[in-house]
Amino acid sequence: MYPTVAEVVALPVIRQGKPRLVAGSAGLGRRVRWVHVAEIADIAPLLRGGELVLTTGVMLPESGLARYVEELAAVGCAGLVVELGRRWRDDVPAALVTAAEHHGLPLLTLSEETKYVAVTEAVVALIVDAQLAELRAAEQVHETFTALTVAGAEPSEVLREVARTSGLPVVLETLGHDVLAYDAAGHDPVRLLDDWAARSRAVTVSERTAYDTASGWLITIVGARGADWGRLVVVSPEPPPHRHVVVAERAASALAVHRLVARDRESLERQTHRTLLAQLLGQSPQSPDLGARAAALGVPLERRQLIGVAVRPVSVLQGQTLATQEVLRDLAEATALAGRRVTVAALVGVVDDTSVRALLSVPLTVGVEGVLRRVAREIHRTAASEVVIAVGTTVTSTADVRRSLGEAAHVAGAALRAPGSQLYHRLDDVRLRGLLHLLRDDERVRAFADRELGLLLARDTAQGSRLVELLRRLCENGGNKSAAAAAAHLSRTAYYQQLRRIEQVLGVSLEDPESVLSLYVALLVHEMGP
Repeated sequence: MYPTVAEVVALPVIRQGKPRLVAGSAGLGRRVRWVHVAEIADIAPLLRGGELVLTTGVMLPESGLARYVEELAAVGCAGLVVELGRRWRDDVPAALVTAAEHHGLPLLTLSEETKYVAVTEAVVALIVDAQLAELRAAEQVHETFTALTVAGAEPSEVLREVARTSGLPVVLETLGHDVLAYDAAGHDPVRLLDDWAARSRAVTVSERTAYDTASGWLITIVGARGADWGRLVVVSPEPPPHRHVVVAERAASALAVHRLVARDRESLERQTHRTLLAQLLGQSPQSPDLGARAAALGVPLERRQLIGVAVRPVSVLQGQTLATQEVLRDLAEATALAGRRVTVAALVGVVDDTSVRALLSVPLTVGVEGVLRRVAREIHRTAASEVVIAVGTTVTSTADVRRSLGEAAHVAGAALRAPGSQLYHRLDDVRLRGLLHLLRDDERVRAFADRELGLLLARDTAQGSRLVELLRRLCENGGNKSAAAAAAHLSRTAYYQQLRRIEQVLGVSLEDPESVLSLYVALLVHEMGP
C-alpha cells in the first residue's frame, strides 16, 4: 500500500527541485513508508525501515560517508535525497555515491532549493491516499468473498474470482501437493501445472500466510477448526500488495467454509477426479490440459499402463437398479483409500448411478496383475459392503482409456451372481453374460426375451406364483432337476410338478437342451433390467 521511491520522485514538488539519480537505481522499487528530515550522521538507530531520508548534508562527516550509507541500508532505509548548495555545491562526494551503489540504496540530488516540509506533506498525502485505496479494495474483497461464501460457491468459482481480482494464476492443492483446482488467469495451464508436486514440496512456509520470494508464491493454508487440509497458492512473481494477501486469505476462508458445508456431499478431491474421468469417457469435452491436470493430481497418463476399473455394490446386482449417492460416495472413498494403501496412482470418482469408476496408472516396468490383486484385496477389505470389481483391458494411450473404462463397466454389469468367488472380473470371466450385457440395449434381444418369458412372467404376476424363479434354478444347475429342487427348497415331486406347469404355460419341453438354453438366455437378458 506504500508508494515506491520512483513514484515519490515523480511528485511535482520533488520534480521542481530538478532531481537526479546518482546511485542505487536497483532500489527504485523500494516502498516508502515515511519521510524523515535528518541532518545528523547517527540517524540510523532512530529509523524503523522504509523511510526516505531528506538531508542537506551539512552535519555529515567527510570521512564517515560510507559508514553512514551502510547504516541506513542496514535498517532498511528506502532512499536518500540530498539537496545541493549548502554542503556540496554541484555534486555529492564519490564515497557517498560508491557506498549507495554498493548497497543498492537510491541516492538522489536536488539542484534547486526545495522545501522539505512540502515534500513531507506530499509524500504523506500519497501514502494516505494509497492506504485509503487499499482499504477500499480490501472492503470490496471482503464483500465479494462473503457473497460467494453465503451463496455456497464451488471452489472453481472462488478461484476464478481470485484470478480475476489479482490477475494472477491460482492453484488449490492438498497438503500432499495434489492439485484440486486451479485458474491460470489467461496463462498457459500446462506450464503452470508442470511438475507441480515436486515444485510445491520444495516450498514451505512457517506462517499461515506467507510469500516465498524464491518461488514467487503467495501461500495461505486452507482449513477450519484446526483441521488444515490444503494450500492456496497465488503465483506472484513480484512481492504481492496487501490487497492480494487479503484476497488469498478471504478465498481460503470461503474454501474452508464450503468444505464444512459440503462435508456430507462428494469431497472436492472426488469431484476433481470425476471431472477428469468424465472427460476421458467422453461425457464432457476433453480439455487440452487434461494430461497436465491429471499429472498434477499425482496420476500421470503418459508412458504408463492404464487400467479401467469399475466397482459396484452387490445390492445393485441383486435387484436394485441404482445405488444411492451416499453408498457410492462411501465406496469411492474406500476405493481411493485402497489405492493409497497400495501406493498406486489412480483417478477415482462416481460418474453414474451404478458404480464407482477408477483409472489406475501403473509404471511400465511394474506387473499389472500383482497391482490389481493388491488393490482388489484392499477394496474388498475397506468397502462397507460386498462389492463386485471389474477390470478393463490394459492400455498405454489416453485415446484408449475410454475403451478400458467402458469394458470395466460392462463386466461389472454382467458380473456373476456369486460376486465373492473371485477378487475381480475381466471380460473372459463373464462369457455369455458379458456378451448379453453388451447387447442389452438391442431391441431385438429384448423382444426375444419377452417372447420367451412373457407368458410365464404374466402368470407369476397374476397368480403370485414363482415359476420364473424355479425355471432359473433349473438353468443355473445345468438342467439337473434334483440339484435344482434342492436349491429351490422343494421336494423333487413338488418341483417336477412345477416344471410341468412351466412347460404347459410356455408350450415347450424342458427336456429339449435348445429350449432350456433359449430360456436361460432370456432369463439373463431379463435380469439385466431396462
